[in-house]
Amino acid sequence: MTEAGNTLTLETTKGPVVIEMRPDLAPGHVAHIKKLVEEKFYDGVVFHRVIDGFMAQTGCPHGTGTGGSKYPNIKAEFNAEPHVRGVVSMARAQDPNSANSQFFIVFNDARFLDKQYTVWGKVVSGMENVDKIKRGEPVRDPDKIISAALS
Repeated sequence: MTEAGNTLTLETTKGPVVIEMRPDLAPGHVAHIKKLVEEKFYDGVVFHRVIDGFMAQTGCPHGTGTGGSKYPNIKAEFNAEPHVRGVVSMARAQDPNSANSQFFIVFNDARFLDKQYTVWGKVVSGMENVDKIKRGEPVRDPDKIISAALS
């Protein structure tokens, strides 16, 4: 049973994707994502880096993978949750404490990421829509998050 307010629904150009957020794993990250969702930060943001068989990344306001929110970066909350199909994890630069607004959804098991990136959720519905997201690095005419909402 998901705690109230910990369900994130992304309405994408390929259909809805429902993510169960895990504050038990990464309370700081979940709080940060919720704040950004409430501010409509993710509305209209594209999936800028989508690698077949690996993951779909989004959350850059510039659509290039170079940007974040107006807030400071988040301290890493690495956990033992495995990077398997449907897991949602934070993107970051070399610095472990450099996650900000970008995150990715894993298509297939990517266990080499375990304990190096902060897992904060898992897709519980709509993974078939994630599978339809247009691939590319960068993606030409990318799919996007039309709107993000908490429930």
